[in-house]
Amino acid sequence: MRLFNAWEMGQDQTKQQIEKGLHLYQSNQTEKALQVWMRVLEKSADPAGRFRVLGCLITAHAEMGRYKDMLKAHHVMKLQRKGTTVSLQLNGQVSLSMGNAFLGLSIFQKALECFEKALRYAHNNDDKMLECRVCCSLGNFYAQIKDYEKALFFPCKAAELVNDYGAGWSLKYRAMSQYHMAVAYRKLGRLADAMDCCEESMKIALQHGDRPLQALCLLCFADIHLSRRDVQTAFPRYDSAMSIMTEIGNRLGQIQVLLGVAKCWMIQKELDKALESIEKAQELAEGLGNKLGLLKLHCLCERIYRTKGLQRELRDHVVKFHECVEEMELYCGMCGESIGEKNNQLQALPCSHFFHLKCLQTNGTRGCPNCRRLSVKPGYV
Repeated sequence: MRLFNAWEMGQDQTKQQIEKGLHLYQSNQTEKALQVWMRVLEKSADPAGRFRVLGCLITAHAEMGRYKDMLKAHHVMKLQRKGTTVSLQLNGQVSLSMGNAFLGLSIFQKALECFEKALRYAHNNDDKMLECRVCCSLGNFYAQIKDYEKALFFPCKAAELVNDYGAGWSLKYRAMSQYHMAVAYRKLGRLADAMDCCEESMKIALQHGDRPLQALCLLCFADIHLSRRDVQTAFPRYDSAMSIMTEIGNRLGQIQVLLGVAKCWMIQKELDKALESIEKAQELAEGLGNKLGLLKLHCLCERIYRTKGLQRELRDHVVKFHECVEEMELYCGMCGESIGEKNNQLQALPCSHFFHLKCLQTNGTRGCPNCRRLSVKPGYV
């Protein structure tokens, strides 16, 4: 009986500490929240409590852009899931968050593989909420590798799911689908549609005090104004986004802001100021392990040094750009051309390697040119 009471007391203490961490996290004291949760992991023997803490850590690391820490937490969760009754329940959520972590690290094939698993789980278990979240992540995935048709299709699908099934869901799901639609519309040049979706997302984010989403919307607003070459309106939006990104510790967001600011300075032909922003972005991208951010800054540097006529620096960044392309496997295994330089329709095979759709239609394939795995049937994505 004493052992049972002690175990029950331990559960109560674990719950109290988790709630304390959540309170700190919701009041934007993220580092203190992380310290509380890490102490729970060290001291608690309650499996359910430890799972919940790991979920909290994964969410926090995701919003802060700490993708390597996300993967470490996933590894611990994977070890603890073995032989437990909750493993099936967690499969979809774990695959989704792992996909987001790999995407943050620009490991695209693994990201797509995880999203495919999460979507398969959502379909097999009729989990519409999970399907909605995966569709938003897939919108982000295809926006990054510049298949803008899919970048728009998936968040539109998420918005449909919210309209059809989301009466009891948090409004955050509607806000996130609208935000990802705004990003895709902007990249497609449909700036009025982008502005409408972003305003809808921002309205919900402000109503609910959702600081991470507010920062993303401010970044999107700034990017829309940049697309219009209205840098005077873009600059203060980037400043506001950077303020919140810094406050909540979102380093990936800070990289995106700095690259946008650099483009503004380039429009104004202030190339040295652009290089200052790029240098800050590079430091963050290297620390974070975000290879796509490094590729983008090498591309901007190439343009700047070409304008300045500095051939040695130009060659250096051209070489580094191509090294990033090779490292991320951002090229079509059929035609050899880069993926992600311009808008292109892409198609993934079941192994999650992706190619230009036109190359697959023209050449056909009975197996993946990259890994030689037989291509049996297309996946969901």
